[in-house]
Amino acid sequence: MRITTTLPAAALALLLTGCASLSGDSGFGAVAQATQERIGQQGKLLRTDEDRKALADLLQTKLKQPLTADDAVHIALLNNRGLQATYWSLGVAEADLVQAGSLQNPAFGFKRTHGGGDTAIERTLTLNLVNLITLPLSSRIEARRFEQAKLTVANEALKVAADTRRAYYEAVAAAHSQEYARQVRDAAEAGAELGQRMQKAGNWSKLDAAREQAFHADAYAEAARADKQVVASREKLVRLLGLTGADISADKGFKLPPHLPELPSAPRELADTEQAAIDNRLDIQAARLDTEHTASSLGLTRATRFVNVLELGGIRESASGEPKSRGYEITLEIPLFDWGTARAARAEAVYMQSVNKLAETAANARSEARESYQDYRGSYELARHYRDSVIPLRRQISQETMLRYNGMLASVFELLADAREQSTAVSAYINALKDFWIAETSLEAAVGGKLPATGTEKTGVKP
Repeated sequence: MRITTTLPAAALALLLTGCASLSGDSGFGAVAQATQERIGQQGKLLRTDEDRKALADLLQTKLKQPLTADDAVHIALLNNRGLQATYWSLGVAEADLVQAGSLQNPAFGFKRTHGGGDTAIERTLTLNLVNLITLPLSSRIEARRFEQAKLTVANEALKVAADTRRAYYEAVAAAHSQEYARQVRDAAEAGAELGQRMQKAGNWSKLDAAREQAFHADAYAEAARADKQVVASREKLVRLLGLTGADISADKGFKLPPHLPELPSAPRELADTEQAAIDNRLDIQAARLDTEHTASSLGLTRATRFVNVLELGGIRESASGEPKSRGYEITLEIPLFDWGTARAARAEAVYMQSVNKLAETAANARSEARESYQDYRGSYELARHYRDSVIPLRRQISQETMLRYNGMLASVFELLADAREQSTAVSAYINALKDFWIAETSLEAAVGGKLPATGTEKTGVKP
């Protein structure tokens, strides 16, 4: 038995032109371009064994030498597993887009009845006309959603890059501060031991000896706290880089530079941080697209409010001893109980949600840009104060104290106390420098990209 059904030419043309196909990269090229434009680096969707082998070779090369901040960001964009999972969400969004551009499969029905010595056979082929009519609008909605997914993925990549850069500065600063905390502890230990000896010899009071011992106890606690901070900050960086125990083993090495980059000669200037954030931030662009596609969804819901089931079918019927007959049937939903009011109200509520979320995202972006810029400038001024005033004064005091000690005008306790104070001042400068670099990273994230270039020569006092 053979059944032949002919669709109208217009419907066939729509069927052929409306079917989208999957791309080779799931739209990741747009994500890579967006991150390249904003931070000068891009990730990669690891699809094949060759991609994973290339990443392993890259890790082996990078981990042999002290990491720079840019190296850390590069590794995170490629190796962070959570970010790779986010990259793959593009494949889901693209599949939804292709599905939205595809017609629903036609339905075939077959019925055979027998009675009174006669046999009747009925065959039907039906097509959902609502799906056919709304296909272009549905495709446009999913296309907007796919573009929004690209922006969302790119924005997540930028967040991971910023978090990695912050964690990098924290880890480097923690290791550097640990060095000076241990120096303070060692100096305090020497002072406490000397105080005990002098107190036993009767040349030092119990009060003064107890003070030295108390300072040693405090310095010991601070050094232990610094040790903990080194481990915590380093492991945080390891997680963001997506590294495992094998990647950071002693034989392969996982090294950081001995100190932070020095303070730039001048801070970066931004004429209008708020406008830069509005123009560049991907979360605002994604929220804007979300509002547009929810508006389109609202229009589609209203268009199909009363009729969302409309099917056209071809019928071919034959019976014993009777000539074959052909015809068609139309199935139409009658809105007796569901007038689509709830669906329309829901779509409108979702649209208003999107409008308010867009307004909130824009307002928050402006506020974050203002706050980040003020924090950036304040952090720069504080770090410069330590570099240009506090550290030089502490060095001058140390030199004078040493001269007085050599001339037997200052005691060994004064010399040890000065060493402790100088180490404490340098530790404060390290923290101020760390805060500056983190503030710069946060400002770049707040305005959605790299800051304008300025004088980058490194000047000032090295810790």
